[in-house]
Amino acid sequence: MIDATDDALCYNKLRGKMERTVPKSASDEIDLYIRTIYSLLRSTTDVQIRSLEEVHAGMNSSLHIEARKNNLDTSAFIYATLRLPSCIAEVNTIVLGQSRLVFARHGYQEVEKWQQVFTKARRRPTYYDNNGTLAVFIASQSDIEDVVPVLTAFQIEWNKIHNLLTRDSQLFTDQDQNIDPSKLAKWLDISLDDATRLNTIWGKDTGVVLNKIAQQRCNFKIRLLSGSLSEYWRATRIWYDNIEKSQPKLLDRPIYFISSNTHSIPNLLSGFALANKQPIIKYIEEGTDKNLQAEWKDLQASITPSSLENFLYYALKKFQQSEEGKSYLSLQNEDEAHNGIVRVPSEHSFDVETQVIELNNLDPSRLDPRLFASKGDADFLKNSNAMILNIDYPLGLGAYNILIKLAEHISEILGVYIMGKAATLNGVRGDVMIPNVVQDEHSQNTYLFQNVFSAADVMPNLVFGNVLDNQKALTVLGTFLQNARQMDVMYREGYTDIEMEAGPYLSAIFEMSRPKRHPVNEIVNLQGVSFDIGILHYASDTPLSKGKNLGAGTMSYEGVDCTYASSLAILRRIFSQERKRVGNSH
Repeated sequence: MIDATDDALCYNKLRGKMERTVPKSASDEIDLYIRTIYSLLRSTTDVQIRSLEEVHAGMNSSLHIEARKNNLDTSAFIYATLRLPSCIAEVNTIVLGQSRLVFARHGYQEVEKWQQVFTKARRRPTYYDNNGTLAVFIASQSDIEDVVPVLTAFQIEWNKIHNLLTRDSQLFTDQDQNIDPSKLAKWLDISLDDATRLNTIWGKDTGVVLNKIAQQRCNFKIRLLSGSLSEYWRATRIWYDNIEKSQPKLLDRPIYFISSNTHSIPNLLSGFALANKQPIIKYIEEGTDKNLQAEWKDLQASITPSSLENFLYYALKKFQQSEEGKSYLSLQNEDEAHNGIVRVPSEHSFDVETQVIELNNLDPSRLDPRLFASKGDADFLKNSNAMILNIDYPLGLGAYNILIKLAEHISEILGVYIMGKAATLNGVRGDVMIPNVVQDEHSQNTYLFQNVFSAADVMPNLVFGNVLDNQKALTVLGTFLQNARQMDVMYREGYTDIEMEAGPYLSAIFEMSRPKRHPVNEIVNLQGVSFDIGILHYASDTPLSKGKNLGAGTMSYEGVDCTYASSLAILRRIFSQERKRVGNSH
């Protein structure tokens, strides 16, 4: 058995002495910010977010580059707004806890009976008591390092808007309800494009929100109910127990683990969207979504090289959000269950949905046609006893907690495949990056591993982007916890892929294949692990281009191509491995 020290020695002997320079040296301001957050949250009472404003601005976050200026940082404000519920304008106090038991112990009884509220860009169980208190369930300390900077950025920018709206009593009045973007741009001294984006997010409530901002400054208070590691473990156990209760077969069946999303893997395996092509197309052609209609016309006229399957998968979600398509959501769940795909929603802890998929129950005639050259090629699946466990990818250290818990209970894991969003320093949005080196800011380890994917696995199904393999990834602590100086060091040292989950997953893989806990601040060679390790990242942000983050917009349809190209590569790899395994067992 090779330990971490031996790994490093072996690597150096093979490649020569390795100069190891990591971006950590450039992040003193970020370290100060994180230490300040946790020192404040040790308090047993509420603490004010304004205590963090100065140190937040001082770290010069790449997502909040104009924090210190009087003018509005629209991208930062939109980024934060999309990660907070719409009731945030009414909230005074935010309470963080790992499970309903933690909330109950601190006097917040039956918190799950409060009004559940949602955000557009984060998956956390969040409940509002309709009296100024917001309860947020957290899965790991990574959630703290995400929630607190988001709240701080939102408060800073809210108060800037307050100052702008109240600087001149004639500029904005309570009578302003139907807000034209050109008016909003004038009031806030922002571009018309930025004003339009704000208007789109707030919609018919734009006037109400602006009145609220004009009437009062934002002054959040926050409280962490329990910061113990044991509570995060307990929350993970609650999450896993719910899955095992629903799917006890997991205990004695070989498993392929995928961390991705809730739609791409089931869509490729169930064939539901393809089987319901006609009602989806009818919705497109008769609906009001002009962009969707234009894309459909271009696809029919072969003007765009888009995949018909990818387009239908994308349109299905839009269809199910419409009045006429709502019933198709339950129909899809029933159809998937009939084809061996069972969705297990989270209960009583963090929000990570799971799909459990029995390979021998899949219908080969319903599979996406790009998975096999011919339908007969999938016949081996009926002899398989393996299952796929696909989870909606968690945030940061939540990934470590989840994979360790699964490894503790599942008898055999045949592969770990990770697909998720990342920022790129050398590509464009929609590119796919394939790393074989990951620097993890959590453990401070540099992980070296054999990624089972190469550009050749993804490129055949990627229409619009590039595939960049042999990349070096950096697993950061949080989206706001990066600055220009840090990224400059990253880029000079060859780190081009910035994301949040690969490092914690690799720390878990180390413990799944070694007889001890993962090391800290070492070079760790994971060559020789007995199961597949596959990591694919698709670029959603280009932080070296000013404003090109998801606060400046959403990936929308441009994200479909890279998502499905990556998902197809993962499933094709699993089927290839399973064909060999089934063949060897007969």
